[in-house]
Amino acid sequence: MQNVAQDTTHLLQEAGKKTTQTVLEHSSKYHDAYTTIDKIIDSFWSRVPYICIAIVVFIIFWLLTKLFKFFVRKTLENRSYTRQNLVLVLNRVGTSTILFFGFLIALVIAIPGFTPGQLMSALGIGSVAIGFAFKDIFQNLLSGLLILLSEPFRIGDAIVCNGLEGTVEDIQIRATFLCSYDGRRIVIPNATVYTSAITVNTAYQRRRCEFVVGIGYDDDVTKAKEQILKILDENRNVLSHPDFSVNVTALADFSVNLTVRWWIDTTETSIAASTSEIQEQVMIAFNEQGISIPYPIREIKVSNDATAMDPLAK
Repeated sequence: MQNVAQDTTHLLQEAGKKTTQTVLEHSSKYHDAYTTIDKIIDSFWSRVPYICIAIVVFIIFWLLTKLFKFFVRKTLENRSYTRQNLVLVLNRVGTSTILFFGFLIALVIAIPGFTPGQLMSALGIGSVAIGFAFKDIFQNLLSGLLILLSEPFRIGDAIVCNGLEGTVEDIQIRATFLCSYDGRRIVIPNATVYTSAITVNTAYQRRRCEFVVGIGYDDDVTKAKEQILKILDENRNVLSHPDFSVNVTALADFSVNLTVRWWIDTTETSIAASTSEIQEQVMIAFNEQGISIPYPIREIKVSNDATAMDPLAK
C-alpha cells in the first residue's frame, strides 16, 4: 500500500509539473501577443497628435483651394478678354495641385519614415500597369483639358455631337454633360467630344430660318412672293441685313415650291418661334388673297367602253 501511495503521489507530481509547464507556455504566447498589441496601441496613441496635425494641415490646404478659386474668379471674371473655360481650367488644375501637395505633406507628418520619393518610386514601378488600366481615363482627362483651353464651345451653348443634341451643362475633366431638349441628361466622354465634329448652334447671335411652302400651278407666283416679302418686311423680329428672300426652288408634282429664308437675332426670339409666326401669317395671307396651298390629289379615270367593263363581252 505504501508503494502504491508513493507511485500515485509521483504521478500526481508529474502531472502537475506538465500542467504547470503547459500553462506557462500558453501564458508566454499570450503574453507576447498582449505585448505586441500594447506596443501597437502605444505607438498609435503616440502618433495621434501627428495625425491630428496632418488632418489640420490638409484642411488648411483645402481652405487654400477655396481661396484660390475666389482669387481666380475675382481676378479674371471682370476682364474683357476672359474666357469662361479658362476660369474652369485654372480652378480645377490649381485646386487639384494644391490638394495633392497638401496630401503629401499630411502623409509626411502622419506616417513616420514616409517620404514623397517613396510614393514616386511606387508610382514609377506601377506606371506601366496604371497606364494600361487607366488609358481611357487619361485620354478623357487630356481631352477635357484641351477642350477647356481651346474653348470650341462654352457652358450654355446648344451643340450637336455624334447625333446627340442638347445644351451644355458642364465641362468636367472626364466628360461633357448635356441637357437634351426633352429634359434628359447626356454624358459624352471628352475623348469622343474632342475627336468628333461638333455643331455649335448658338455660336453666333444671328441665325437663319427657312421653310418651304407650295402654291398651286394656277396661282400667281409673283403675287405669292409679294405677300411673303411683305410679311417678312413688317415683322419686327426679321433682320433687314442679311436680306430675306423668297425663291422658287422646285416644280413639284402637286405644287410650285417657294423657299422662304430670313435672319433673326437669337437674343430677341428663337428659330422655332419665328418660323411658327411667319408660317401662320403666310397661311392667313394666302387665304385672304385666294392663293391655294395644295395637297396631293390623285386623279382616277374610268373608261366608258362596255367591253372594258364586261370581260364576258368578248
